[in-house]
Amino acid sequence: MSNFDELLSVQIGNEFAASQQYLAIAVWYDNRDLPQLAKHFYRQSLEERNHAMMLVQYRLDRDLGIVIPGVGEVINEFKDDAAPIALALEQEKRVTSQIEALFAAARSESDALGEQFMLWFLKEQVEEVASMTTLLTVINRANNNLFDVENYLARESASNAGLDPDAPAAAGGAL
Repeated sequence: MSNFDELLSVQIGNEFAASQQYLAIAVWYDNRDLPQLAKHFYRQSLEERNHAMMLVQYRLDRDLGIVIPGVGEVINEFKDDAAPIALALEQEKRVTSQIEALFAAARSESDALGEQFMLWFLKEQVEEVASMTTLLTVINRANNNLFDVENYLARESASNAGLDPDAPAAAGGAL
C-alpha cells in the first residue's frame, strides 16, 4: 500500500469524524435555540459527510478497495458560545494539513490522478478555514449578542447556498 493510499483511507475516517463533530456542535446550538448557528453546523456536518463519500467514490473508481472506519468520541459540551466555532476552526486547520499531506504523497509517488483529485479539496480547505475564521471573528465581535451572529448567518447563507458544480462525485450522491 502506498503512502497516498494509506493516507486516503485514514482521511475517510477523518472526514466522518469531522461530520460527527459538526453534528454535535449543531445540536449544541440547536439546544440553545440558536437556529441559524444550528443550521450552519448541520450543513457543515453534511458537507463533511459528502467529502468522505467523495473519497469513497474515488477509491471505488480506482478499484483501491474500501473499508468504512468508525469514528472516535466527539466533544458535546462547550464553555461558551464561541468555543464550538473555535473548535471547528482548529478542526478545519487540521484537515487542511491532512489534505496537504495527501497532495504531497500523491505528488511524491508520481500519482497524477491522486494529485489532481486532491486539488479540489485544497481549494475547499482555503474556503473552509476562511469561513470559520470569519465566523469566529463575528461571534467575538458580537460581544454575547448572539442575535447579531444569527442575523449574520441568515444573511450570508442566503448568498452562498448550493453545491459546487466542480466537486468530485460522492458515492451514493451528495446530500
